[in-house]
Amino acid sequence: MIDRYSLLRPWLFCLDPEQAHNLTLKNLDRAQRFGLLQRLVSKPIADPQNLCGIEFPNPVGLAAGLDKDGKHIDSLAALGFGFLEIGTVTPRPQAGNPKPRMFRLPQAEAIINRMGFNNDGVEACVSRVRQSTFWQRGGVLGLNIGKNAVTPIEDAASDYIAAMEAVYEIATYITVNISSPNTQNLRALQGEDMLRSLLRSLDDARKRLSDRYGVRKPLFLKIAPDLDQNDIHLIADLLMEFNIDAVIATNTTISREAVTGMQYGEETGGLSGAPVRIASNIVIKALKARLGDQLPIIGVGGILSGADAREKIMAGASLVQLYSGLIYKGPDLVSECAKALRQS
Repeated sequence: MIDRYSLLRPWLFCLDPEQAHNLTLKNLDRAQRFGLLQRLVSKPIADPQNLCGIEFPNPVGLAAGLDKDGKHIDSLAALGFGFLEIGTVTPRPQAGNPKPRMFRLPQAEAIINRMGFNNDGVEACVSRVRQSTFWQRGGVLGLNIGKNAVTPIEDAASDYIAAMEAVYEIATYITVNISSPNTQNLRALQGEDMLRSLLRSLDDARKRLSDRYGVRKPLFLKIAPDLDQNDIHLIADLLMEFNIDAVIATNTTISREAVTGMQYGEETGGLSGAPVRIASNIVIKALKARLGDQLPIIGVGGILSGADAREKIMAGASLVQLYSGLIYKGPDLVSECAKALRQS
């Protein structure tokens, strides 16, 4: 598939990035419906991993952001991922930021986006999840939740709780996204006082939902790469204090050091792809040093090869997630990473 994708990529890169993104997903859906994807991609790699009471068929997952609304679950699952993470979804629909809001930086194998949690709202997403074959057959499906842009930051907990209540019954796990740079003031939730208050509210809400549904769903927190050592230690301690089950490290970066002087390098938004790899690994190592084996880490950021995926595991992650690497390397990156981790 990499050879085929290398033929398609120049054509896709002639299109607006958001247009190319949507067109690719539509064509994946079409190929999946006609049974073509199974012939074009490698057979899923079996390498079961058990974390947080979840059996992951292999340790390579899809990161949130690629399928914000759960519109493409079955076609993405056919690429061989061990798990999918859908979202970020918010309680109410929102259009996101004005276009253009996604930019490729091919020299750096990077992407800058300022999408702004554009989504159809959590209820629409839940309906699509229920209709997907992947979910109906018990596939591992995480739901990534956020706050609406119009909700004041001091009221953020109410949005997260509303979204958690909506997805609780259908999610294998729930990820709380407090690290996107594209919703005003969102990253302020990573500060001690706000994070403590938010995690306490979420822990209380999950206890109520656990009683209601008779099952305790794992709760993950996704953090930014732009954190210093003290920030990381503080977050790690709060994760343990409030019974968060895992941490996803990391989201996109606001740093532009790696893309200075490049076309689109100064666009606002989150930078992903190869330039985030080292920063993400530094955060993972710091988390691992603080958490030890008490709480698993999911590594994401700058994975463009099987060697990059192994590097995340060596830094301290237990699972990995892909997104921008797929844009540059194509769908066979999934099996390449899964094979590399099975052999490591």
